[in-house]
Amino acid sequence: MALKGNLRDFSITQLLNLINLARKTGMLRIRGPEAEAEIYFRDGKLAYAALSHTPNDLATVLYREKKLTAGQYKAIRSRAGQTSDKALGLLLVNAGYLSQEDILRSLQAAYVDVIKRLFAWAEGHFAFDAQASPPEGKILTRIGLENLIIEGARRLREWEQLQSEIPDLNMALKFTDHPNASLRNLNLSVEEWRVVSFINPKNTMRQIARATKMNDLEIRRIVYGLLQAGLVELVRPEQRQAAPPKPIRTALEGKSTEEQRSLLNRLISRIRGL
Repeated sequence: MALKGNLRDFSITQLLNLINLARKTGMLRIRGPEAEAEIYFRDGKLAYAALSHTPNDLATVLYREKKLTAGQYKAIRSRAGQTSDKALGLLLVNAGYLSQEDILRSLQAAYVDVIKRLFAWAEGHFAFDAQASPPEGKILTRIGLENLIIEGARRLREWEQLQSEIPDLNMALKFTDHPNASLRNLNLSVEEWRVVSFINPKNTMRQIARATKMNDLEIRRIVYGLLQAGLVELVRPEQRQAAPPKPIRTALEGKSTEEQRSLLNRLISRIRGL
């Protein structure tokens, strides 16, 4: 199957559906603006997946999935840093630290998470290589693609709606002058608080996304929630004075402890009590 192109024309969900229906074996490589993904399929099943900027060795995956303590992870990294995943997995099972099922479930969760991250990629060049093999020493799985295809279709509909509601990330945000009465019962997540801390008519949503390390889907999802809650409104960004570009800062940076406490108290009062 000669398959290559751009995600603008062929989505991740469509690629998964095609590979699933054709029961293909091979490697799908996707080069995005900031990272590269490698996904290996075997007979139309997900066998392996990795992102270039995310460690995916077995020890790190098990630690992220809370199957290893910090001490165990540190010891493995120092004593068995060059051991392949297959060899390390066998050592852990034989030593009675983990079961084979624990290891496979952890890897399955890690590989599926890579696919879910790709659902947020709107651009990227992809190519399918039926002759490529997965990295040597990696543990392969067999994960059906049906549920991932359904999840991808749901996220695609969400992405289209969010793009319609918030088409331009170069717009800025400001706190509304007349907060909705429902703000008294508003509970913000950690991610929402991070975005709120950067809200300023001089900061575009794209700048906020970069500062908080969020992709386009994530920033749109959070901003849409804040808009629906009546906390913020979209505005054209205020012009900055010509100067070399600098990282945007939160409202708290550069303030004394007492000034920070005062700003936080005013912000919390605005959100929860006005």
